[in-house]
Amino acid sequence: MDIGELETTAALAQIDLGEGDLARLGDAVSQMLAYFEKMNALDTEGLQPTTHALVKDNRVRPDIVEPSALADDLVDRAPEREDRFFVIPNVL
Repeated sequence: MDIGELETTAALAQIDLGEGDLARLGDAVSQMLAYFEKMNALDTEGLQPTTHALVKDNRVRPDIVEPSALADDLVDRAPEREDRFFVIPNVL
């Protein structure tokens, strides 16, 4: 990527780059573009898109609703309650 293209890109992204930054970033961006060209040359026909390089199963347990008497027991232990709700003193 030449300096003019990098200056235009930086202006569009509203990034203020100095002369030293332009030279350094120009080389880095050119290297990234070369990597992108290599990736574009790969045959990806038949590959399924993924969201991560390592496809793994979801580690989160399934959300299964199970009946529990714990909630009723906690409400019963409250010093003050109204139906199934805790009664607390007003703060304000």
